[in-house]
Amino acid sequence: MTRTQTATLPVIALPRGSVLLPGVVQRIPVSSNRPDIASLLAAVYTRAASKTPNGRIDTVPIACVPLASPVLGPNGQLLIENGEKAVSPGRGNVDPAKASKSDLFGWGVAAKITGVEGRGTGEFTLLVEGVTRVRVDKIHQEKPYLEGRVVYFQEEGSHVDSTLEELFQHLKLLSRELVAILRLSSILPRVNGTPGLSPLLARRLDMFIAKQKQPGALADFMANIVESSYEEKLQVLALLDVKERVAKVIELLDRQVGNIKNNIKITAVTTTMLPFADPDSARKQIDRMIQPNKTRTSTKIGTTGTRTLPPPGSGPSGGDADVEQEPDEIDELQKRLDAAKLSFEAAKVADREIKRLRKIHPAQAEHAVMRTYLETLAEIPWTAITDDRLGPQTLSRARKQLDDDHYGLEKVKKRLLEYLAVLRLKQSVNDDVDAQIKQAEEEEAGTAGNASKDEKTETSSPELSVEEKIKAASAKLDVLRSRRMVDKSPILLLVGPPGVGKTSLARSVAIALGRKFHRISLGGVRDEAEIRGHRRTYVAAMPGLIVQGLKKVGVANPVFLLDEIDKVGGSSVHGDPSAAMLEVLDPEQNHTFTDHYVSIPIDLSKVMFIATANTLDTIPAPLLDRMETIYLPGYTTLEKRHIAMQHLVPKQIRVNGLSEDQVVFTEEVVSKIIESYTREAGVRNLEREISSVLRGKAVEFADAKDEGHPEKYNSRLSVDDLERFLGIEKFEEEITEKTSRPGIVTGLVAYSSGGNGSILFIEVADMPGTGTVQLTGKLGDVLKESVEVALTWVKAHAFELGLTQSADTNIMKDRSIHVHCPSGSIPKDGPSSGIAQAVALISLFSGRAVPPTMAMTGEISLRGRITAVGGIKEKLIGALRAGVKTVLLPAQNRKDVKDLPQEVKDGLEIVHVSHIWEAVRHVWPDGRWPGEHEHAALQSRL
Repeated sequence: MTRTQTATLPVIALPRGSVLLPGVVQRIPVSSNRPDIASLLAAVYTRAASKTPNGRIDTVPIACVPLASPVLGPNGQLLIENGEKAVSPGRGNVDPAKASKSDLFGWGVAAKITGVEGRGTGEFTLLVEGVTRVRVDKIHQEKPYLEGRVVYFQEEGSHVDSTLEELFQHLKLLSRELVAILRLSSILPRVNGTPGLSPLLARRLDMFIAKQKQPGALADFMANIVESSYEEKLQVLALLDVKERVAKVIELLDRQVGNIKNNIKITAVTTTMLPFADPDSARKQIDRMIQPNKTRTSTKIGTTGTRTLPPPGSGPSGGDADVEQEPDEIDELQKRLDAAKLSFEAAKVADREIKRLRKIHPAQAEHAVMRTYLETLAEIPWTAITDDRLGPQTLSRARKQLDDDHYGLEKVKKRLLEYLAVLRLKQSVNDDVDAQIKQAEEEEAGTAGNASKDEKTETSSPELSVEEKIKAASAKLDVLRSRRMVDKSPILLLVGPPGVGKTSLARSVAIALGRKFHRISLGGVRDEAEIRGHRRTYVAAMPGLIVQGLKKVGVANPVFLLDEIDKVGGSSVHGDPSAAMLEVLDPEQNHTFTDHYVSIPIDLSKVMFIATANTLDTIPAPLLDRMETIYLPGYTTLEKRHIAMQHLVPKQIRVNGLSEDQVVFTEEVVSKIIESYTREAGVRNLEREISSVLRGKAVEFADAKDEGHPEKYNSRLSVDDLERFLGIEKFEEEITEKTSRPGIVTGLVAYSSGGNGSILFIEVADMPGTGTVQLTGKLGDVLKESVEVALTWVKAHAFELGLTQSADTNIMKDRSIHVHCPSGSIPKDGPSSGIAQAVALISLFSGRAVPPTMAMTGEISLRGRITAVGGIKEKLIGALRAGVKTVLLPAQNRKDVKDLPQEVKDGLEIVHVSHIWEAVRHVWPDGRWPGEHEHAALQSRL
């Protein structure tokens, strides 16, 4: 990460072929043909005298900018392809003293003058030290010296990620290798041009490289040492990104190390002998120079009998005790793999890979890839498990944990307690089987011991008897082992609207079981590799979310929460992540789940998966079939009030800096917030509204305390205070109509987006016309068909209903009707309003009003039968909330009423009807219909 800062600095154009990098000290010779530097130096002395009392010139920064290259752009990009060399006329021979903005490279360094040598003579040398990179924005003065505006780019010591750490270690390795080879080349015969390095300087350089902590600083230092062209150094100067800069310097180091190795090798084979009396001692001394860690290197003897020098490991030691020796990473990795207790397949793969790793040089890229893979194998919990808290108090403790954390949700709690009971029974059975196996093993051992004693004394016939005993004992052991019960954890899918506690419920299960908990957010996952991992052939490959979760928790039997599984992306160019989840969530397959990165079967059967979703519509059918679905409907008003008083209010009081005696919430206040300010299935908005009230009370308490009159503060909240904190009421308490008129009926809907049931008004009006039907209110296709079916049934039975004078009369002959559902901005669809449409038409044509507190739901057929619909619980909760007293339901939905909360059963009168005639009798019990006697209560199903 870099920080930018703009400044105006004097600029020195560096001599041709010279590049100054941050952290490097350089000498700039100043002769009579560089009057610009002399003028700049005089200006620096003047500024230093006015800036500091002692007049130190190193406090005045300057900019050192190299000359531009004709083959590079201002930001270091190549302008000439395919290695063609061409120099623009005039640009290759620029005089630095007369350089202009166009002659300078776009990047340089802000530097400080550390000294001036050669005073009193006609020529002198300027010592400058690079500090930080700068970009030259504008040159606004060229005489007597250059001066312009530059932008600082200061590197901060930010967090080093894994990729940069690997590159940094690689850079260190190559740097120390170069130093070791240069030191070795100083004592070996070499061809002309091969550089050498004194042992003292080599040790100092090696210690400096080993102790360096900043990748960017080491890259700049080594770029100044390594042999490279002028353009390559300019490219290093222009690289702001540390990763790119380190990679560029690694490339330069690799090239020079390879060249020097070739020179040394050829010289050692074709020229004189090594300058040692004893060849063995020479080899030992060379080994000490370039192989400080002998366990990590190997000696190769070539076909000519001459020793080929292996590359160094971490740099030369030369007997210097100051250089710290790094531990053997491969041996440490081997210990970690042994401690991980790998499976049989994983142990075979790890053994093969560790042997390959020992043969690969650490400087090669494959070494880091293989080491990372083995570290992943060591971190995966193959056999480590958490002991479940299964004892005599398991069920009671788990029941208390779930009841304390969640109110209601009886179905989910019942299923989880069933799972715990099964685990408890399985464990007790396995304990008994283990005791029998132990006893049988002892008997088998005793039988085998007696057999060995009897071999010397008894004849062949008793020997057969002993063998039969041993076989019988072994068979008994096999039978006992087969009786052990295998635990296959369930895969539960909690489906419900937002805010009902699906995510927090999974955490409560983990606490009750005493297992580790890990949450995997699947919302927005579009790549199959995020589930299954990347193949190791790809760059930056890594395991998938499942394996990463196992590495994080460190045990093989955690509780995994697969959050928002209904929002996983579908099939695309990146694969199908929902299909990748099939193997994870299949109890018959997940004991051999294979991640693409690991490529070894991993047992997921001990993991307890709990998935959450808001709707089942977007979950593929094969994936849905592998999970056990549990529905969590919205909370009733009673449940919300209990949750708010027991959980939300105490929590928000603490969050907003108050104590429980400073704010008193009453049930009337909470009920008012629920009924007038929230209209949701969950409790998230309810918690927000409670927090808003408490923030207002916090302001009042703080004001009274600051004024010194705390007695003015009233801690008790009343219903009248809510409008002051929350504004006007967002929802009416009573949604149902107080009066009724013909043609208006109340229906029921369950909005799938939020899972929040509500009522829906259906309004029908007639007018003179030609029998047309107009539909408004943003009705969907299914709802439009329901209107047509209801109108057809009413037209077919108009005479029986007493709406026409004869059976041949068309009730729609001289009239048109308009069907409308209010709230036109909300889309409405679904097969649930057929009965309401039919009753609304009968009400309009007969002039009889429907009671305003009566609502109905159900679909009708052309024969008048009322068929079952879904979402009964959500619809009835919404009906009770809206003030409905009586509800007509299809007879086939009688089973759904059993699961309703007791509050809903007590607050609503539920009437089951199977035919439209039954519904008509319940709506208008005092009405007389001419054709009523023709329709018996029992209808034929043929």
